Amino acid sequence: MRRILGVDPGTWKTGVGLVDITGSHYRLVHAEVVSVTQKIPLAQRLLIIFRSLNQIIRQYRPEVLALENIFYHKNLRAMIKIGEARAAAMLSASEQGIPVVEYLPTEIKQAVTGNGRASKEQIQHMVKRLLRLKEGVAFDASDALAVAICHAHGNGQWEKKAGARPPRRSRQATDKQWLAIKERQLLSSLRDSVQIGSKQSQHGIASVASLPRNDEKKAH
Repeated sequence: MRRILGVDPGTWKTGVGLVDITGSHYRLVHAEVVSVTQKIPLAQRLLIIFRSLNQIIRQYRPEVLALENIFYHKNLRAMIKIGEARAAAMLSASEQGIPVVEYLPTEIKQAVTGNGRASKEQIQHMVKRLLRLKEGVAFDASDALAVAICHAHGNGQWEKKAGARPPRRSRQATDKQWLAIKERQLLSSLRDSVQIGSKQSQHGIASVASLPRNDEKKAH
């Protein structure tokens, strides 16, 4: 059995969908929409998304997070915000050692409906059929489930390109790499401090050397 977490990112509504895959059978594990009021600052909204996904990952322990890749949008501002929500999802998965894969919207639609230009209604309908649900779920949640199903269908991105699954990095390995980065930053900071101190010392010596000696003062 494989458990896949699909995420449809947004700074206002983030769709979340978990699917268990056994052979060719799909089973819905969990679906929800993380809704955040637009009245609070963007940084706080991203924090809520990050913490919500952290909790979901800890509770359900998926083996991979499948994410809709960023795409061209006429509204550049909206595209940037989607990218920021994607980053929050990626950080949440990476912090817990969960690999992240990405799919274009057309790839997801093609995998789920057979039509790369399918509407949200068509995606919702096919998700309902594939998961054998009595009732459909919200659009954002069905989009997230579609991403998970796309990955399950199809030979996930790593299988298509690399022929193998990416290594699942442990939290300890991630922490170790983070500590190594911080150590390099600290050493760099110390070197900079030493260089600054050395320059200040040289400047001080030069200033002292430029002062007139006692015998020169007496001569005047």
